Amino acid sequence: MDRLKIQSQQDIYTDNGRMLPLMEEFYTIQGEGFNTGKAAYFIRIGGCDVGCHWCDVKESWDASIHPLTAADEIVKNAAAYPGKAVVVTGGEPSMYPLDYLTKQLRAAGIQTFVETSAAYPLTGTWDWVCLSPKKTMKPLVQNYALANELKVIVFNKHDFIWAEENASMVSTQCKLYLQPEWSKSKEITPLIIDYVKENPKWNISLQTHKYLNIP
Repeated sequence: MDRLKIQSQQDIYTDNGRMLPLMEEFYTIQGEGFNTGKAAYFIRIGGCDVGCHWCDVKESWDASIHPLTAADEIVKNAAAYPGKAVVVTGGEPSMYPLDYLTKQLRAAGIQTFVETSAAYPLTGTWDWVCLSPKKTMKPLVQNYALANELKVIVFNKHDFIWAEENASMVSTQCKLYLQPEWSKSKEITPLIIDYVKENPKWNISLQTHKYLNIP
């Protein structure tokens, strides 16, 4: 099905973003990429058709099993914490209209970050866009220019080629990260270290929250 058609259907399903299929929300420390170590409120939206075989939150894929939750309630919950940054993730958040959510978050003085494969047109107003491209459903070309950060998950050696293909599409100001897929981190991390030493435009991202045993 056409991606724009799917996104249009989601507009109706979510009352144009005023209701969202919420899988979970929690206050924690950002563990990956440029904003590692920052206190943030995470909003995980259910629903994803990108289908990464190594996904560690496959329970997020089926939006129907996650309750539609008022965006206003989500904003209220986020605002109760001292860290004034929200990370919207999934699932695949770009499937949904997020203009209303980000408008309300920003009105509450909260920074808005999104982590997305960018497989659908991005909606919402964002202080930081982390684009994490997936081979199973490539990002839309127009989304590359919006990326503040490119984070490529490395599962095998070919992913270094995939990373360079995507790096050629983002702006020169975009921060570049290579992150080992968790289940293969012992095997892949040494390869990433060597690659970054030879290609210093890249940085290493680790899932530090897993090492620290925090959500």
